[in-house]
Amino acid sequence: MPDPSTTDQQLIAENALLKQKVLDLEHSDIERRQAEESLARLMAMFDATPGFVGYADARDSHILYINSAGRKMVGVRAQEDVTQLKIAELHPQWANKLLLDKIIPTAIRDGTWVGECAFLNRDGREIPVLMTLLAHKSPRGEVERFSTVSIDVTERKRAEGEKARLEAQLRQAQKMESVGRLAGGVAHDFNNMLGVILGHADLAMEQLGSAHPVRADLTEIQAAATRSAGLTRQLLAFARKQTIAPKVLDLNETVGGMLTMLRRLIGEDIDLAWHPGANLWPVKVDPSQIDQILTNLCINARDAIADVGKVTIETGNATLDEDYCAHHAGFVPGAYVRLVASDDGCGMDKDTQAHLFEPFFTTKEMGKGSGLGLATVYGIVKQNQGFINVYSEPGQGTTFSIYLPRHVGKAEQARTDGAAAAVRGHETILLVEDEPAILKLATTMLERQGYAVLAASTPGEAIRLARKYGGAIHLLMTDVIMPEMNGRDLAKNLLNGDPHLKRLFMSGHAADVIADRGVLDAGVSFIQKPFSVKELAAKVRETLDRQ
Repeated sequence: MPDPSTTDQQLIAENALLKQKVLDLEHSDIERRQAEESLARLMAMFDATPGFVGYADARDSHILYINSAGRKMVGVRAQEDVTQLKIAELHPQWANKLLLDKIIPTAIRDGTWVGECAFLNRDGREIPVLMTLLAHKSPRGEVERFSTVSIDVTERKRAEGEKARLEAQLRQAQKMESVGRLAGGVAHDFNNMLGVILGHADLAMEQLGSAHPVRADLTEIQAAATRSAGLTRQLLAFARKQTIAPKVLDLNETVGGMLTMLRRLIGEDIDLAWHPGANLWPVKVDPSQIDQILTNLCINARDAIADVGKVTIETGNATLDEDYCAHHAGFVPGAYVRLVASDDGCGMDKDTQAHLFEPFFTTKEMGKGSGLGLATVYGIVKQNQGFINVYSEPGQGTTFSIYLPRHVGKAEQARTDGAAAAVRGHETILLVEDEPAILKLATTMLERQGYAVLAASTPGEAIRLARKYGGAIHLLMTDVIMPEMNGRDLAKNLLNGDPHLKRLFMSGHAADVIADRGVLDAGVSFIQKPFSVKELAAKVRETLDRQ
C-alpha cells in the first residue's frame, strides 16, 4: 500500500499547482482586460484627435485604421470597413511620390519622416497636410506597419497665398507710386519748356502775315508742342497731379453728350451700345476727366477689335460691402456710381493685365500707341478716390469697371457758353514766376494785351515791388510752387495790404497748396501751364471781371 504521507504530499503539491494556475489565469485575464481598456482609451483618444491618424500594413499596403477626423478628411463613411482600402486610394499621385521622393525609405531608415504631403478627398478636393510618418519594425528589423499623424494645413496655405498676393499688390502699388512721382516731376519741368516754345511760337505768328513763308514752320512747331503738352497732361493724370475743377454731375448726361464724338472715334465698323442706369446717383468729378476716361477706354477697345465688333458703355449704382472689398484689394466699402466700358475684342492674358496701368506699357506696334492711355485712366480714377477693376480673357474681350464715390447733392447744369473771348486790358498785374524763361514770356504776352506788368522772380521780390509801387495793383498772377514761399502764402501776405486784390494761380502740376489733392476750390482762378496767348488773355480778363 502506498504510504499515506506520500499521497498527502502529492495532493498538496497538485492542489498548490492548480491554485497557481488559477491565479495565473486570473492575473492574465486582468492584464487582458487592462490591455483592452488601455486600447479602448487609446482608440478614443485617436478618434478625438482633430487631425488624420492612420495605421497601415507595410507589406500589402492595406489600411488597418483611420480615426474619425481622418475619415471625414478623405471622405470615408463612418460605417465603412477601412481594411478594404489601400494607401494608394488616399491619393494615387502622392502614393507614388511617397516612394519616388524617398519618403518611405527615409522613414524606414530613420524611423520617422516629417514633411508636407496631400490627401485626396473622394469629392476630388486635394487636402494639403503636414505629415508625420512612423515606421514600426519587427524584432528582426523588418518594417511591419506604418502609422501617420497628419494635420490639415489648407487654411495656412490659403493665408500664405493671401499674404503673397497682398505683398505683390503692395510692391505693385509702391512701384506705381514711385513711377507716378517720377512722371509728375518730369511732366512739370517739361511743361515749363513747352510753355516757352508754345508762347514764343504764338508771339511770332502774331507778327507774321498769313502768307509769310516762315508761318508754316511755326505752325508745325506749335502743333508738335501742343501734342507734347497733351502727353504731359496724361503723365500728370497718371501721377494724380492733374489740377482739376470738379462739378456735381449726372454721369448719364455727361456720357450721353459724348456719344457722337465716341462713335466717330471708334469708327463705323464698331457698334457703340449705351445703357444708362436708372435713378443714377450724382458724382463730383471734373467733366473733362470723364472725357479722358471714355476716350482712352474707347480707343483701347477699338484697337482690341480686329474687324467688326461692339463696345458697350453702361452706368449704374453700386454699394460695395465689407465682403466684396475683402476680395478686391484697395476697394473701400460705400456707395458708388459704376461706369463700365466693355468690348468683344481680343482680350488679354494675366501677364498683360498685371502691367496694364503702367505708363508707357503697350502691346501695340511701334508708333501706334504711347502707352499712356490706361495709365491716364488709372490716375484719374485714383485722384477722384475711386477704384477700377478689369476682367479679361484671351479671345473673350475686356471689361473695365470704374467706381466713383456717390456725391450727396444735386447735379449742376453743364455750362454751354464758350470760353471767354480774349479781351485786351489796361490794368496793372503783379507777375511772379521763378522760371526766368516763363517770366519773360508771360510778361511779353501780357504787355502785348495792353496790361502794365510788374515782374518778380521770387515771392520776396514781389512783396518789395508791391510795397514800393505807388499805384493800384489789380491782379496777382503767381506760380503755385516757388522757393521761399508758395503762391497761396504770397497771396495771403499781399491781401493784408489790399483785401480786394484779384488772384490768378498758375502751375504745371497739382496745385497742392491751394487745394486738397489737386482739386481746386470753387471760385479760385487757375490756369494750367503751358498756356497760349489767347488762353492767358481770356483767363486774365475773366479773373479781373469777376465780382
